[in-house]
Amino acid sequence: MKAAIPKNKNRLIVVAGFLIITSFLAGHMHMVLAQRVLAIVSTLIASVPIFFKAYRSLRVKIISIELLVCMAVIGAISIHEYTESSIVTFLFLLGEYLEARTLKKTRESLKELMDMAPREAVVIRNSNHVTISVEEVVVGDRLVIRSGGKIPVDGKIVTGHAFINEATITGESVSVVKTAGIPVFSGTIVENGYIEMIAEKVGEDTAFAKIIELVEEAQESKTKSERFLNRFSKMYTPSIMFLSILVFGITRNIEMAITFLVIACPGALVIGAPVSSVAGMGNGANNGVLVKGVDGMEKFSKADTVIFDKTGTLTQGKPVVTDIKTFQSIDSHELLRLVAQAEMISEHPLGETIVREARTRNLNLKNEYEFAEVIKGYGVRAKAKGGHLVIGNQRLMKKENIHFSKDIAAYAVAREKEGNTAIFAALNGKIAGIISITDQIREDAQRVIDDIKKNGIKRVVILTGDNQHTAELVSNKLKIDEYYAELLPEDKVNFVKKLKEKGSIVAMVGDGINDAPAIATADIGIAMGMGGTDISKETAEIVLMGDSFTQLAHAYALSKATVRNIKQNTFFAVCIAFVLLIGVLTGFVHLASGMFVHQGSVLLVILNATRLIRFQATTKFHNIHAR
Repeated sequence: MKAAIPKNKNRLIVVAGFLIITSFLAGHMHMVLAQRVLAIVSTLIASVPIFFKAYRSLRVKIISIELLVCMAVIGAISIHEYTESSIVTFLFLLGEYLEARTLKKTRESLKELMDMAPREAVVIRNSNHVTISVEEVVVGDRLVIRSGGKIPVDGKIVTGHAFINEATITGESVSVVKTAGIPVFSGTIVENGYIEMIAEKVGEDTAFAKIIELVEEAQESKTKSERFLNRFSKMYTPSIMFLSILVFGITRNIEMAITFLVIACPGALVIGAPVSSVAGMGNGANNGVLVKGVDGMEKFSKADTVIFDKTGTLTQGKPVVTDIKTFQSIDSHELLRLVAQAEMISEHPLGETIVREARTRNLNLKNEYEFAEVIKGYGVRAKAKGGHLVIGNQRLMKKENIHFSKDIAAYAVAREKEGNTAIFAALNGKIAGIISITDQIREDAQRVIDDIKKNGIKRVVILTGDNQHTAELVSNKLKIDEYYAELLPEDKVNFVKKLKEKGSIVAMVGDGINDAPAIATADIGIAMGMGGTDISKETAEIVLMGDSFTQLAHAYALSKATVRNIKQNTFFAVCIAFVLLIGVLTGFVHLASGMFVHQGSVLLVILNATRLIRFQATTKFHNIHAR
């Protein structure tokens, strides 16, 4: 019976509705007995799942909304209001059905993601192409993906090229061209081409698996509003039972007391916040914005300060080497080779750029160092048979007591003023050369910063470990309020703490390991997903999965729209409930009509929430610009 009742609920609604219509027709034809019998049968049929749910709640000592309806039905039958009892049970079931349908619709984004997950992979083993389950792929396997195929795991292309649709990861429907050496992600589709790749992340470690996990967690989480309303409903239901008894004690009108009992059910109030939250989550997932918890969306909507890291966040995250200047009798290629070998242990974007440049020049990179260590916020130290190598910024040179001439300092400043980052390389205590690296500002950065300012952000700040000249250049180009350069990770954390102490609600946007502490310290942490490190994505509450910076603007506008939608639903529910209760006490609202309006309020908040599914921030931004 337990399994059969929920499964057949939809059929019960149809049968109960048919019986009510037939009962009205019988009454119109003055067939009073038939009208009563049909109404009673309709009531009994529709009451089964309601009574069943109320019984289950009582077993765990919860006084549920269903219990109020059950008491109202029993009361209506006891005073021979069979038509009203049938309408009440039918409308209550219909409201539950509409609620379930809407929640199912808003959760379809997760189901679509699950359906997109690749099931099989073609791997090369013993020179043969073997089709295996995705779960059997291990790190290091060489996989083959042809046109139309889904990439089953994360890794890098080793041969071939293809147009790849990454909409499942980034939310962007435009295909991108990828060739050897470029990363690819599980769940993306090879629209045209052929590639072979090496598996680097498999199973639950893939980007696609993490997206599904994040969406599931987000949809299960509750906002502060939801948690309050859940606590409120537990206290509210017994209170309404007491008040209905009080109404009967004062008026001696059992019908009014029963009507008060039913109309006071907080259905729209309880469902309003969850359905808005889930709809907002679905919209975010479909647009490459993953929110780990709905609280994150609530906090982001209240943010008044946004802090940006520079490299990989405001810039494209694709830095290139623009110049290699040597100051000793060492060839530029040899200097690049030595530096790249040491930087192979670093996950910093600038270190990876140097390694990539060395490989582009076909330099032979080997692990020739006796030891190598990363000094966070400074650079890399390494020791080899040929000597001691120190690579990093000017602060690291000072820290290591490595002095250099005014000419070298002037050259570094000149490169920095042109927008480059100057990486010093010292060999055996003397500056051997400077490697200049530049990273282009994102094309959409200016528009996004303008948009978030117009939508409520009062202060925009750059915190970067890069040099003063480059930070100033980026800040001036993007018209950013403040910038602070040459910062260590702990400096960024201290800056965020000071802002919070002054009452600012701070959002921190970053992508690197160095940003993770500040991301964790901020009121709301936001990570750039595609180019970002795993630790920054794990620490952040919101992850932007695409390369498009406009996802930040969408996330901010969506968070505001979702919170606004929750408030609208709460307002609708409270106002309608108040008007109905006044109507009951003054005799203008009766059981059937009141229940009809009450269930209409449930449908109203559901329909209002579903608007979020189609929400697009760009429309709002265009309207703002038009004003």
